[in-house]
Amino acid sequence: MLNTLLVVYSYHHNTQKVAEVFAKFFGAEIITPQQIIPDKLQEYDLVGFGAGIDSGKHYKPLLDLADNLPQVTEKKAFIFSTSAIQGEEKIAKDHTELRQKLQVKGYQIIGEFSCKGYNTNSFLKVFGGMNKGHPNEQDLKAAEEFAQELKQKG
Repeated sequence: MLNTLLVVYSYHHNTQKVAEVFAKFFGAEIITPQQIIPDKLQEYDLVGFGAGIDSGKHYKPLLDLADNLPQVTEKKAFIFSTSAIQGEEKIAKDHTELRQKLQVKGYQIIGEFSCKGYNTNSFLKVFGGMNKGHPNEQDLKAAEEFAQELKQKG
């Protein structure tokens, strides 16, 4: 079993639900960016970094953490998110800033996952939001399948 840590910022608790699937699968601890002790990351075989997507990138607390992480040597990591709009190109673009920050610090990104999440950004609040009820059971099943793939890579 990979010694795994999940660092999660979850504004609507969407990404938290996904993190809980990963935590159960890997027997991992979930912490927020504010709780992390950067030097302790060396103790883990795999680190998952996740947050919702806000204006085309991960929420700021997770990006700020990535800026302040110590340099590592080929530490395995994965990125995950929840967002209003899905699609391979959209996900790749949404994850770009976090991916680049982690790679500069020496992280080897071995996988990326995203699923729909409840969104109340901007004018959507007026209409009660978008994607209510997501992540749903199907989304969480996809997260579990992704975790199984990661385990094989790890």
